[in-house]
Amino acid sequence: MSRIDDLRFRVATTFQRRVLNPVLRRVPLQTLLETTGRVSGLPRRTPVGGRRVGDSFWLVSEFGDRSQYVRNIHADPRVRVRLGGRWHEGTAHLLPDDDPKARLRDLPMMNSSAVRAIGTNLLTVRVDLEDGKARP
Repeated sequence: MSRIDDLRFRVATTFQRRVLNPVLRRVPLQTLLETTGRVSGLPRRTPVGGRRVGDSFWLVSEFGDRSQYVRNIHADPRVRVRLGGRWHEGTAHLLPDDDPKARLRDLPMMNSSAVRAIGTNLLTVRVDLEDGKARP
């Protein structure tokens, strides 16, 4: 990773962790991905952008394996996704062979633009949602 990419990663993740994510987690209709902390075992909620297609939810991680939620998925792929204010249980799959740039064209434009602008190691994530598991 180049020095510029490393600086971009540090600035973006610090801003997201300390400013953006705490605000977005409180927005009732914001899509959230809940993973289990690989060290703490506690639920970790991350605001994400993506799209539900049938029984799957698709998103692209802007920092790939460096994203904390991706590391948590490596440790335990069981996740929950809050869509439209309702929680859905599912299993996350990391798809390094998928074309994340092409995938971003099918996802919401606002988030996709931000991911393309700051991302340094794009990685597609698919969450297979379990039918009938939506919770308020």
